Amino acid sequence: MDRAMTRAKATAGSGQMVNLALQGGGAHGAFAWGVIDRLLDETDIGFEGLSGTSAGAVNAVVLAHGLMSGGRKGGQAALEDFWRKSSRSGSVWSPLQAFPDATVPGMELLNAASFAAFDTLTRTFSPYEFNPFDINPMRDLLVDSIDFDGLRECAETKLFLSATNVRSGRVRVFKTNEVSVDVVMASACLPFLFKAVEIDGEHFWDGGYMGNPALFPFFYECESRDVMIVHINPMERHELPTTAPEILNRINEISFNSSLIDEMRAINFVTRLIEQDWLKDEHKDKMRHILVHSIRSDEAMEDLPVSSKFDVRWSFLTKLRDRGRVEAENWLKTNRDAIGNNSTVNFESQYLGLPGAIHPLDAEPKVD
Repeated sequence: MDRAMTRAKATAGSGQMVNLALQGGGAHGAFAWGVIDRLLDETDIGFEGLSGTSAGAVNAVVLAHGLMSGGRKGGQAALEDFWRKSSRSGSVWSPLQAFPDATVPGMELLNAASFAAFDTLTRTFSPYEFNPFDINPMRDLLVDSIDFDGLRECAETKLFLSATNVRSGRVRVFKTNEVSVDVVMASACLPFLFKAVEIDGEHFWDGGYMGNPALFPFFYECESRDVMIVHINPMERHELPTTAPEILNRINEISFNSSLIDEMRAINFVTRLIEQDWLKDEHKDKMRHILVHSIRSDEAMEDLPVSSKFDVRWSFLTKLRDRGRVEAENWLKTNRDAIGNNSTVNFESQYLGLPGAIHPLDAEPKVD
């Protein structure tokens, strides 16, 4: 068995290894914190690879750092400590007020007006104009919280962090030995708020535009064939967006999910080739049967406005954490035994919008 895999299993305490794919979404990343926290309670489930974008990249490096320094309990402690520090430092810069809504009359309206003004500012002026010194409290927080030198040498967990190359428009996936504070900042660089992050002469924006998160590194770099996607951006919404912020938010959600849907389409195609034995014998060992699982956020995030992505109140972050724990618990109750055995997603209906459709591979071949 691969030595890295052996080390990873030793860390997990079991052979039920999964690759964790973590989406981005600002403060909504606390939902993924809750999911991870609950999964870490399961001593026979471990993580071989972590792919993350934006807030997902942050969760990934914090988790990897915690696992490296203190095992499963260390991972849980590192995530809680980081999100608590984020709440304290981020409240200074958040466009939302830090007062509890329930105790301050009119706070909801004040927050809405404050965010609207903030949103108008960022749509009118670039960060090179309104934030010339590129102030971002996240950088100092990451430096204080993560041992990046140690992380680059860590073999227990494989990291894959995505950022979008501004020049080429392609995704760049940074691996464990390349991870730095600049890489995480690049993966989380919202172009309306912060200057593009320069790495090795190239400039990068948020990875969500081209890989939210990228799944393909798992297929080439990891032994485990189980991929668990932790969603932050809802795939579906029942209500039609009608206000300008709602419409913009839904456009962003659709855009940030598009690269994931493309990868799911490719996985689905290969899966059908394998399961229906359409491959020639000489090609069968070149394809991997990937098992896909997902913990969705559609219902958990449905009641949250776009402004809440900037809400760093500790009460709000812990509420999202608790929602994440509940969703993970529900998934485990229903799907736990599927790990290592079968996928728990329906590609056609959940990702490709093809309920009841005839798949090309199901059609009767034409005879000339």
